[in-house]
Amino acid sequence: MKGLHHLHLRKRVSSGLEPFPARTPWKRLLDKAVLGVGVIGPLASIPQVLKIYLTQDATGLSGISWGIWALLDIPWIAYGLVHRERPIIVAYSLWLTVNSLVFIGAVMYGDGLL
Repeated sequence: MKGLHHLHLRKRVSSGLEPFPARTPWKRLLDKAVLGVGVIGPLASIPQVLKIYLTQDATGLSGISWGIWALLDIPWIAYGLVHRERPIIVAYSLWLTVNSLVFIGAVMYGDGLL
């Protein structure tokens, strides 16, 4: 595994990409902030999840839309794992959880898939 990571870093250096972690303080701060934003985004959907399950009402929510959003999170998680990009892995794992919960709630308590 470390060999692949080394090749990934070597590829970044040889193609002129920014090093990770960044050398300048503000870029390092941005690198860390991205992880925070990746966590805050999915947490913003928690009220929707709570509303669905506490009221047992998902009228007006499209189950198919939330299901598609959940499925579209899977390639992002795979990409993050392959490239060892922690912010992508964390953010899209959380999004997969939230989107799946809303999808299940919409199907159980809403108008079905549509």
